[in-house]
Amino acid sequence: MSTTSDLITAAVLFGPGALLSIPVIASQRDAKADSARVQAVLAHSAYERAVLADTEDAAPIPPDGGQPAPAPTEAPRLAAVIDLDTRRAA
Repeated sequence: MSTTSDLITAAVLFGPGALLSIPVIASQRDAKADSARVQAVLAHSAYERAVLADTEDAAPIPPDGGQPAPAPTEAPRLAAVIDLDTRRAA
């Protein structure tokens, strides 16, 4: 094969990938900036939850922002356990 056909083949094979990599790289740079903003908001939210937990004696607030679990009112009932080694057939 000649050098010209090798260059044309390389351009056909690698050209679209090289062109598509430009927006991918640009979006990754924007994703890092968005990630920094998200981390800042999460840090501020964690600080507010910590301050709120220090001022109230209530149950701690779950990390997902939902309501705390209610306190159990009574002990759960357990099933009866049968020891099978003592019940042998005659």
